[in-house]
Amino acid sequence: MTIMEIFNEYGLPIIFIVAKILLITLPLLLCVAYLTYAERRVIGLMQMRRGPNVVGPFGLLQPIADAVKLLFKEVIVPTAASKVVFIIAPMITFVLSLIGWAVVPFDQGLVLADINVGVLYVLAISSLGVYGIIMAGWASNSKYAFLGAIRSSAQMISYEVSMGLVIVTVLLVTGTLNLSEIVEYQRTMPFWIQLLMAPMAVVFFISVLAETNRLPFDLPEAEAELVAGYNVEYSSMAFALFFLGEYANMILVSAITVTFFMGGYLPPFNIEFLEIIPGLIWFVVKVTFLLFVFLWIRATLPRYRYDQLMRIGWKFFLPLTLFWVVLVASLLMLTDNLPG
Repeated sequence: MTIMEIFNEYGLPIIFIVAKILLITLPLLLCVAYLTYAERRVIGLMQMRRGPNVVGPFGLLQPIADAVKLLFKEVIVPTAASKVVFIIAPMITFVLSLIGWAVVPFDQGLVLADINVGVLYVLAISSLGVYGIIMAGWASNSKYAFLGAIRSSAQMISYEVSMGLVIVTVLLVTGTLNLSEIVEYQRTMPFWIQLLMAPMAVVFFISVLAETNRLPFDLPEAEAELVAGYNVEYSSMAFALFFLGEYANMILVSAITVTFFMGGYLPPFNIEFLEIIPGLIWFVVKVTFLLFVFLWIRATLPRYRYDQLMRIGWKFFLPLTLFWVVLVASLLMLTDNLPG
């Protein structure tokens, strides 16, 4: 084979894939940066105080200023820490928040990897997120960091159980693990099934609040406490990677919620003139709305105690989702609506 033939067979597909990855990653990083700005502005307005308004017009350059500040801060690694694990932990958290986007459909046919096991891929990525937190707490060689990591991992695992059962109800209704096919099924989904899935959408959204350590479940990173959680020993860009990973996860779980329960890139109503608007715009609008709800909740609700958090997950959500799986399966069987 000539060099040109080798390039055409192997080089071009690789370049094409890298280009698609960059088209997803670069806008996502920009969105993560400005989500921090949006959060401070929205919460400031809701609490009748000023958000960022000094650096640049309307404070729009504040995320850039924060990034520059963190870049120039000193990276401090505790003397007794396991240095390799200490450095790898924030990288794992940040990378996992990015690679989950590989299977998310932005529009019809607009997805990086349209695999038939997309739901399993999403579950695997969300389950791996706990490793970055456990590694950070253990490698810091600090009792505060380790206890924060244990508390955070217990929280994430508790709510992954109810999230998994909610996803089972989605699979019962749609009969597929492919995220694009799940969205397309919602185009013709009967209205009574949509009503049946509404409580599970609420449970799923509350669970992802706990999964992403957001208020009212941000116990591992509670600002009101004297010592923070698993990331207490981190500084500079290592801390920033945890911070960015949290916000990137917020966008990712909002996109997954939209895909499962809100029709993904489909217009909200079957009206002809709404079909003209590109699906990507509908997808972005729906994700933006859920992100606003994230910020709204943070601005208004008080923080839960840890025992309250665990009680909701194990004593309320787990029995409810188990009952709902049986209910959905029974109704689909009785009405002959089981897929396939």
